[in-house]
Amino acid sequence: AAAFFFGIGYYLSPQSTLTKVDAIVAISGGDTVARTTEAVNLYKDGWGANIIFSGAALDPSSPSNAKTMSQLAIADGVPSSAISLDEAATNTRQNATGTAEIIHANNYHSIILVTSPYHQRRAYINFRRVLGAGFVIINHSSFDASWRRSDWWATPLSRTLTSDELQKVTYELLSGQSQ
Repeated sequence: AAAFFFGIGYYLSPQSTLTKVDAIVAISGGDTVARTTEAVNLYKDGWGANIIFSGAALDPSSPSNAKTMSQLAIADGVPSSAISLDEAATNTRQNATGTAEIIHANNYHSIILVTSPYHQRRAYINFRRVLGAGFVIINHSSFDASWRRSDWWATPLSRTLTSDELQKVTYELLSGQSQ
């Protein structure tokens, strides 16, 4: 029981050894700025030559999250020619399907998937289903000040994030559909 309890955070936040990939994919939500910053850092460190930002706007009259993420990346020195956008995705499944179109159009074979640590497992499940078993997906979370996989139970917010995400992962695994 103790191993299960302490292992929940590690289950939700799988982390892969970094290897060079065709593209870095950062999906919006949670702390979108932290996700963007991590994708830009990976790009600058040479882990991928391209970045795909994915996410619609909460307010349809404002720029998409993907566009805002790209503006932050460009301001931080990433050339616009290295950036692709999926501006229509409103959930994790749509992040996966929207970026898959870009991935296939560019003949990419590998990505680093960047999201918040508590969201990494569910994002991976969705991307794996859409991209297929042979596609290389490297899991690499951004920093999140409100959640740590080693002590996910430490605050009410982190307990809520963990509980919500466990429910969504369970739903995803049982139904094959995203929330």
